[in-house]
Amino acid sequence: MPTHPRNFVIIGLGTFGSTVARELARFGNHVIGIDMDDRVVSDHADDLGQALILDARDDGALREAGLDQCDAGLVAMGSDIESSILAAINLKTLGIETLWAKASSKNHHRILSKMGVDRVVRPEKEVGQQIAQVLHNPLVRDYISLGNGQHVVNFRIPESLEGKKLTELSYDAEYDLRCIGHLRGTEFLGQDGSASELQKDDLLLLLGRRQDLREFAGSL
Repeated sequence: MPTHPRNFVIIGLGTFGSTVARELARFGNHVIGIDMDDRVVSDHADDLGQALILDARDDGALREAGLDQCDAGLVAMGSDIESSILAAINLKTLGIETLWAKASSKNHHRILSKMGVDRVVRPEKEVGQQIAQVLHNPLVRDYISLGNGQHVVNFRIPESLEGKKLTELSYDAEYDLRCIGHLRGTEFLGQDGSASELQKDDLLLLLGRRQDLREFAGSL
């Protein structure tokens, strides 16, 4: 069943913010993009529901633009910490139900979290960690942080495990991991307790903490 369209505001239309804004619009949502640069706003006028030249530090201007009617917001101004913090405060004051923000440093992340921002992201750091994990272990196909200390890793089954059953792997007892999917091509074969035999290049989706996932990958 398709998700019901929602109203979003994206403050800061740099590479990160504009990518999120355009994707949300592509999914059929109404997206309001805000930036101080008139050229940037002009570039997005045809892609978004609205593209506005506004100073996000001005709570009155944000209210006049109707942002209090938005369901969720993203503050994507990572480099200007003061503006980022004030924009987040203003969106919280307007009653935005769900608020995400981009942070440019550990301290910036800490401040936004203390303010009650629902999710603080550091895209460059998170993507860098993901790339390092995949490069480090060729059996790791993908790596996703869930933001609560838990990660999902997509492992490729090596030839040495071919013919074994999923229940024979020690991911749960020894490494405190949970298998949430066993796939062969596009076919879903099962999860915890699956009795199917593994084949080379099958994929396992494992959920757990980073250290347990790393140690399990190193044992394969």
